[in-house]
Amino acid sequence: MTDAATGRTGWLDAVKPYVEKAPLAAFFLGISSGFPYAMIGATLTTRLAQDGIDKKAVTAFTLAFLVYNLKWLWAWVVDGVRLPLLGRLGQRVSWLVFAGALVMAAVVNLALVDPTAGLLQTAYAAILVGMAGATLDIVIDAYRIEMLKPEQLGVGSGMSQYGWRIGSVAAGGLALVLAARIGWSGAYMACAIFALPAMLTGLVLGEPERRREPAGRRGMSEVWQSIAGPLAEFFQRRGALLVLLFILLHKIGDTLANLTFRLLFDDMGFTNDEIAIYDIGIGFWAYLIGIFVGGILYARLGMKRSVLFSLFLMGVSNLSFAVLAAAGHSNWGMAGAIGFENFASGIGGVTVVAYFSALCDLRFTAAQYALISAAASIVGRFLTGTTAGTMIERFGYVQFYLLTTVLAVPGIVLFWLMMRAGLIDASVGTAAREAGDQPA
Repeated sequence: MTDAATGRTGWLDAVKPYVEKAPLAAFFLGISSGFPYAMIGATLTTRLAQDGIDKKAVTAFTLAFLVYNLKWLWAWVVDGVRLPLLGRLGQRVSWLVFAGALVMAAVVNLALVDPTAGLLQTAYAAILVGMAGATLDIVIDAYRIEMLKPEQLGVGSGMSQYGWRIGSVAAGGLALVLAARIGWSGAYMACAIFALPAMLTGLVLGEPERRREPAGRRGMSEVWQSIAGPLAEFFQRRGALLVLLFILLHKIGDTLANLTFRLLFDDMGFTNDEIAIYDIGIGFWAYLIGIFVGGILYARLGMKRSVLFSLFLMGVSNLSFAVLAAAGHSNWGMAGAIGFENFASGIGGVTVVAYFSALCDLRFTAAQYALISAAASIVGRFLTGTTAGTMIERFGYVQFYLLTTVLAVPGIVLFWLMMRAGLIDASVGTAAREAGDQPA
């Protein structure tokens, strides 16, 4: 009986961190964060491909994601500008409500354009979704990091990734299913409701307890300091330039591969239903399992070794799509490739996001995490939008995915060198420390 009681207590202790207020908030925030990405990512790629748009034009639409990479330019506004009327709800809550409303309006606007009638108008609409989604991400990331205590960063990152995946998969899957029945316009409009979880989370829970006000942000003369302050604080840390280089390099291959999967599936003759079942369905569960395993690895191996392992796994996962492209149309092949890739991404979603969250100073949470998350994928997105379609047409899918695997190597090597030099511990900010602790 004692053993049973002990086992039950151990199980409850393991589950308890996931049902605490802050990690649960991270989950619902993640749902709303994931859906705009799905609207201008795989879902829009499928819509354009089915409308007969040229591959080069389709991959060029991934440039809409570059708006996410520029969000650090206006992230200081989220930290320092008080919204009229809504501002009484609190800085973070008011911006959650405002940005959520912007996303809903932008998605409805994208629903109303016809790619076959005006490709340029569709591009503008996609960019608007990207801008609104990027703004919502700025607020969500700041709210999440400030809600989580240092010891909750790993669990909170995992719950955020659970929410992100559920939001993106649910929105993407719903769009595919509805598009086959009521058309793409109705499908996009229905998906706009996925902005509500974040908005409601902020309204129910209120302002984060760990939120810190930046000093001297009220006068117009402090605008430049509001912009430069977060950057200056980050680059004063030991090894900051190497940390930034790692952020820029670590995800090139993974981003380049991920944004072309739907082109591969379309060229291989997979139907919408097959994509929904094997890509979205299998990938969804593989990602959730990966997040669970990532949480265990983060707890057992620590931040540094778990990040290094996840970087290696994410790089190798691109090989599975080279195998699928060589093998040809196969539902089991798609399931295996998507399963492996999402499993690896789930692990990385916990470990890498936890490290990036730990890099933030709580005075500049929105601005610094916007800089970090934007830099994390800018190179891969730019390469996808400018060269991916051309490379695929010239070299074929097999060689393309082999290249994306090779591109993962520099990030892995750099992180290992940073570990050896002690730069990982030296680079973290106050988000990874209890109140009163000083940076190392």
